[in-house]
Amino acid sequence: MRRIRPYLNSLRFKFIAAVLVIFVPLATMLVVNNLYSVEVVRSQVAQSNKNMLSLYMGQIDRNLVEVDKYMFPTLEGNLNVLDLEFPKSRDSDRYQIAKISMFNTLKDNMGYYPILESFFVYSALNQELIVAQNNQGSFEEREQSRQEILRMLEQEMETNDYSNWHVWKGEQNYYLFHLLKSGNVYMGAWINSSQLMVPLNLIDLGESGAALITTDKSEPISHVDLVNDKELSLNFPKQSYTLTGQGNDTYLVMGEPSTQGNFNLVALVPESTILQNLPYLQRISSIITLAGVFFLLLFIFLMRHMFLKPIKRIVMAMRRLRDGNWESRIEQKPASTEFEIVNETFNRMMEEIVHLKINVYEEKLNHQRAELRHLQLQINPHFFLNSLNIIYNLATVKDFALIQEMTKCLVSYFRFMFRSNSYLIPLRDELNHTANYLRIQQLRFPDIFQYRIDRPEAFLDQEVPPLIVQTMVENTIKYAVNMDKLIYISVEVGKEESAKGPSRLLLHIKDTGPGFPDEVLEWLAQEREGAASENGEQIGIWNARRRLRLLYQDRATIEFYNEPGQGAVVRIGIPMQE
Repeated sequence: MRRIRPYLNSLRFKFIAAVLVIFVPLATMLVVNNLYSVEVVRSQVAQSNKNMLSLYMGQIDRNLVEVDKYMFPTLEGNLNVLDLEFPKSRDSDRYQIAKISMFNTLKDNMGYYPILESFFVYSALNQELIVAQNNQGSFEEREQSRQEILRMLEQEMETNDYSNWHVWKGEQNYYLFHLLKSGNVYMGAWINSSQLMVPLNLIDLGESGAALITTDKSEPISHVDLVNDKELSLNFPKQSYTLTGQGNDTYLVMGEPSTQGNFNLVALVPESTILQNLPYLQRISSIITLAGVFFLLLFIFLMRHMFLKPIKRIVMAMRRLRDGNWESRIEQKPASTEFEIVNETFNRMMEEIVHLKINVYEEKLNHQRAELRHLQLQINPHFFLNSLNIIYNLATVKDFALIQEMTKCLVSYFRFMFRSNSYLIPLRDELNHTANYLRIQQLRFPDIFQYRIDRPEAFLDQEVPPLIVQTMVENTIKYAVNMDKLIYISVEVGKEESAKGPSRLLLHIKDTGPGFPDEVLEWLAQEREGAASENGEQIGIWNARRRLRLLYQDRATIEFYNEPGQGAVVRIGIPMQE
């Protein structure tokens, strides 16, 4: 919420909100009115076409009922059907007479049912088909229809559903049939789907609209190319309509299922044809809506160019200034006179602030340099006096080899301490100085401790503050070395990868002594700089922390802890220069 509140209180948000409060209700009202008008026209067109489909489907169903009324009594009451149930070998003449009589009966009644293509009777026991067809079509077409009936019988004779009309998909066409059974005799009616489509083709559904018959699985019987090309879905609700298609090829789909068979009548009406019948007022409202949106965008563009962008440049410059970028300036771009005055004044003020800040910064930097130099030059006088005393004692016993080595080590030690006023030195020099210091301590305390210093070649050129390692080693010798137990001191160098910033150089100073006491670890964890100066204890640690903070701020760390069964560990992390 704290992040959102400044944005909600910004001038940009208030300006956009005020514009939207004025224009959005008006545009919404126009859009809703337009959509409502479109929906009304769609509903009227859909209802009109659905009524037409219902009327025609009712006519088809009545014709199918009339056909069923003829077939049921014929199949059950015609004596010729009884003769067709027996094998023709039983009485061949009687069988042939029944066959001819049955054909004539069906042929004579074909004229009462113009919707039909044929009646047929099939004797399953004798495997003979009697077909009475109308005279329409060529001989090849009638023969093809006869073959389709035979294929249908092979597949449908064993079915238990003889109550409804069904769709049969032939090799070149779709057919509608109703099959009845009495004993070993089957009787049926056969309708070519093209016969049903003749009245539907007279319905005006637009240039690309169509009326078609579908199966109960919404598979088109006609206009298959149209349905596939437009990727139309033929599923329809019972009481209303649905929209199908993509882009500009959107169609209204409404349908009517048959009560006598598993097929539907479906009407496809292009939406573009419907919208042509919209009143001119609806078109005008659409134009007004588009014009309102255009002027709204134009108004926002002008206000953004003349008002919001200059303010945004000022705010961005102030944000950069808040983040510490004192070089931030406002770009001088064409703007209103008032904004030009504000920009020029801001830039001039920033120039004066930068000059003042540079002077203050240089004074602070000089003070930090003096403090850092003072910290580097702090020398333990006891170490210096003890080293001279060791040389004196070695001279007394005339151990000239050790005197030479001790003198050489002291010369190297003090040369390192005084040779440079640099704030950073290569890790190679720091490790060599630490090794020199440890050797001096070994000469002071022979057979008391051993040491090892890692010198990975990949890290020797990295720069570190001088005496940062030697100070921690000196502290280890002061508190960990005793006369009762041999102590092992090691200096290890490694690297720590970081995904958020530069990698860090890791320096571990370890010993095998008793480790840090709990009260010392508690004190070290608090990182109190001033506490060391009260009694002079831990002055080396305080010195190291102070120098790291002056050089790296909070990017360098010193950690103190004990390793179980090992001893004390000092872990120093310093940012690496890639």
